[in-house]
Amino acid sequence: MSRVSNNPISVPKNVEITITESEVTIKGPLGILKRSIESTVALELIDDQIKIKATDVTKFSNAMSGTVRALLANMVKGVSEGFEKKLTLVGVGYRAQAAAQKVNLSLGFSHPVDYEVPSGIKIETPSQTEIVIRGIDKQKVGQTAAEIRAYRQPEPYKGKGIRYSDEVIVLKETKKK
Repeated sequence: MSRVSNNPISVPKNVEITITESEVTIKGPLGILKRSIESTVALELIDDQIKIKATDVTKFSNAMSGTVRALLANMVKGVSEGFEKKLTLVGVGYRAQAAAQKVNLSLGFSHPVDYEVPSGIKIETPSQTEIVIRGIDKQKVGQTAAEIRAYRQPEPYKGKGIRYSDEVIVLKETKKK
């Protein structure tokens, strides 16, 4: 039995949940999220709590019950509070500027990089070297941050590149003669 799925998900007052046989819809103040549910997992909504149980005694249904519990908890948090990732640009001349549905990045290449912002994601640049990514879908926020970071990952000798704000880069020592 998955220990993760034993913990019920508490639902805030301002969040509505609709459970059908194959889909869950969660509606909150920030938006609506939908997810299809595996048939080996059963959901119950009791007194502002969602309880997840595996319907079979197989290893797969046990694993899926824990996975579904984690996904639903992230959905509830997303529609009530939202998710946020911060990126920092480190390097001389590295700049970012958010404009409408694009982010213009100057990363030391011979050309500027334009990143098209996916739907459901908001990107802000409080300063030229900071990027803040917000959204209600945790997976989309993380994927967007990873795609922007992939343009110029931090290098190990000087630490130049795009990094997460809480990321620690361990610098290598240069070669000695």
